[in-house]
Amino acid sequence: MKLKNYIITSIILIISFITSAQNGALKKADNLFNKFAFVNAAEAYHNLIDKNYNADYATRQLADSYAFMRNPDSAVIYYEKAVKQQHVPVEYYYNYAQALRGVKDYQAYRVWMKRFKNEGGKINDEAFLKDSDFINSIFNAKQQYFLNDVNFNSKYSDFGAYEHNGNIYFASSRDNGVSTKHVYGWNNEPFLDIYVTNKSANDTIVDHKSKLKGNINSVYHEGPLTITKDGKTMYFTRTNFTKNILGNDEEGITNLKIYKASLVEDKWKNIEELPFNGNDFSNGHPALNEDETKLYFASNKFGGYGGSDIYYVDINNDGSFGTPQNLGNVVNTDKNEKFPFVNSEGVLFFASDGHPGLGLLDIFGTVADKNNKIINVLNLGVPVNSSKDDFSFFMNSDGLSGYFASNRNGGIGSDDIYAYDRIPQLKVEGTATDIITNEPIQNAVVTLLSTDGNDIAFVETDENGYYEMIIDRDADYNLNIKKDNYIESSKPVTSKNIERHTKSIIADFELNEDVKKKEVIQIAEFYPIYFDFNKSDIRKDGTSELDRIVGLMVNKYPNMTIKIESYTDSRGPSEYNEKLSKERAIVAYKYLVDHGVNPERITEYKGFGEQNLVNKCDGTIRCTEKEHQQNRRTQFIVIKME
Repeated sequence: MKLKNYIITSIILIISFITSAQNGALKKADNLFNKFAFVNAAEAYHNLIDKNYNADYATRQLADSYAFMRNPDSAVIYYEKAVKQQHVPVEYYYNYAQALRGVKDYQAYRVWMKRFKNEGGKINDEAFLKDSDFINSIFNAKQQYFLNDVNFNSKYSDFGAYEHNGNIYFASSRDNGVSTKHVYGWNNEPFLDIYVTNKSANDTIVDHKSKLKGNINSVYHEGPLTITKDGKTMYFTRTNFTKNILGNDEEGITNLKIYKASLVEDKWKNIEELPFNGNDFSNGHPALNEDETKLYFASNKFGGYGGSDIYYVDINNDGSFGTPQNLGNVVNTDKNEKFPFVNSEGVLFFASDGHPGLGLLDIFGTVADKNNKIINVLNLGVPVNSSKDDFSFFMNSDGLSGYFASNRNGGIGSDDIYAYDRIPQLKVEGTATDIITNEPIQNAVVTLLSTDGNDIAFVETDENGYYEMIIDRDADYNLNIKKDNYIESSKPVTSKNIERHTKSIIADFELNEDVKKKEVIQIAEFYPIYFDFNKSDIRKDGTSELDRIVGLMVNKYPNMTIKIESYTDSRGPSEYNEKLSKERAIVAYKYLVDHGVNPERITEYKGFGEQNLVNKCDGTIRCTEKEHQQNRRTQFIVIKME
């Protein structure tokens, strides 16, 4: 019985590990997708489909991933699979239509657009429907972003919000302190300074007391910034002003430069100008990539595509800088590209008035291929973009929240900061407990099913009886839970009519013990029988167990079926051991049949030689005879009880 319990436990642990890994793989795929890392996300969704784990959902996500990678040929294949699914969200009819347009199948495109409208679909923006770029149409078929007000905007210009370690840093021309700075002639507002406020602070007053401590702020402009992960180094934009000297070019124009500062005793000091600046052009809007080996920035230096372009420069191990590199004409146009930001997956976002958009400056995301080469840009659509200037995009590491700035109608000041969030992944989660003891039930199998009974995904409860699974929004499901010795249970679950901020639906299970089934299984546990070295004769102790099996199968459980597996220890040639184990399986089979068991109720009897040793006695270590004896056995495995 110990051996059988060991085998069962091992199988359960393996299944639990695999299931947990698959659930983790789904989370990883979704996180990559949310952060615009579509190449890696596509690979992860492919793996899930190959393993038939939540395959319907993974297929839809894979189709979207291919669409965003500007690969309509592959997108069409998986959208076609998606629209054949039961209860598929209606926007996938629209997505499929746009992908068909991408492969120039206009007849099918019109068919699916008609079906989309007939199913209640609405076109949010006709401009995207007319846009010849199918990828932007797909991306904006459904609202991706939702806006939230922030409590620290002023009647002046506020932008460049950057979150780090619970603080929000931003640039603002509010200067209501005792010594108001010069007024900037461009907009008749005070010059910009950098401010900081705690994200969780309820106080909406952010005034001159909230200015960044140290030597960064001057009497001229300081603007967008980025901070290293350790919080010790800041890169920021400033008017060409060093050591109280205002620099300018040959025409007397003062440009922007990027500077570096160090945090010393909670104050930003040691201001250094970066070496690739110049007096005759502006560098600004610095942004670090995830591993802090590259600094991205905007510049109108000579040799670009026109206006200001996005560049990057390598940061060497010794802190020195390489030569600035222009990102090329997929990103840059003959107009202005500004305010780069790189998220935790290495995806670049920027503002531009040169790419097709909704207004003046719009915010765009980039799509890269498997070699990290940028191949396309995506307009983030409404409500991030508007008919006015939208810029200074920032995304938190979760890929679901962040900030941007806009001078759109309805704000408080000339430029205002807006917080956004994206619809988070929705999961169903819960615990399984014993209804009598209230103890958690481990390794119960929880299966997610469609309303027509098709399996979608399954997981096993952990040591605390907990489970979770990703589900679609606006859908109905059934949950089923099974566990040996407990009565099976099911319940309906719906994700319809829930708030968009909802991240989880709770579905707990209290299970009743199945006493009758438990008794049957306990009775039906068979012990192995053992053999002497190099023999296949049934010993006296083996006869006793075989007689017990006969009694149970003939008298107690006439419908029980079993299989027989025999083994040897590791000593002797493997070919000989395989033959010997077969002989041991045959003698056990004949004994049961000769004593009244119908041979049809023994599904198989096989010998496996020295496979599946129950200990480490594989010939590489010295073992006792008692230890070798444990491997010379024949096992009886119950296939069916009733």
